[in-house]
Amino acid sequence: LKSETLPTMEARSLLLALLLVLVASSSAYPTSSIAFIKSSCSATRFPDLCEKTLSSYASDVQQNPRYLAQAALSTSLTRARSAADFVTKLSLHPIAPGASLSHREKGAIKDCISTLTDSVYQLGQSIDEVKHLSRSEYLFHVSNVQTWVSAALTDQNTCMDGFSGLGLRVSRVRALVRREIVGVAQMTSNALALVNKLAPGHV
Repeated sequence: LKSETLPTMEARSLLLALLLVLVASSSAYPTSSIAFIKSSCSATRFPDLCEKTLSSYASDVQQNPRYLAQAALSTSLTRARSAADFVTKLSLHPIAPGASLSHREKGAIKDCISTLTDSVYQLGQSIDEVKHLSRSEYLFHVSNVQTWVSAALTDQNTCMDGFSGLGLRVSRVRALVRREIVGVAQMTSNALALVNKLAPGHV
């Protein structure tokens, strides 16, 4: 067998070096994106939850504040839909064998479903608005997103307010609803904080 010529060996060495550079770059890329997410989440009210829910979006977010806000809104929307479905099922099925909801309890749950439905709509609108952000009328669109997300957060809190003063009898119902609403409200609060960073002075 003939030994490899020097140019061939050099070409292979160069190719190997290029591959090593590409591997190193691809390895560093997610790390820098995750660091960006962690830094951005530090400005939210619930940073640990923020990192936990958004770290899986690192490759999509890269280091783009708009993509990060969009990811936060998407996760909030998913959680809001889940909460709305949960409360709807709660209104249809007893929480325990033989248990039934009082008229006031049914009213509180019905109002909660209504406000959560509004919240889902508002988060959906905010995502559409973020997707179409452009330099023209940028401030107008960011303001719209802030309004939609703030309204969604208000509706989520309104859901819980409806269960105040109903007595101990609904303590379990209230606890079940609270578990769902607290989760979605915290995620929406984080999303709002990240949306606020899109406003002039933050980008």
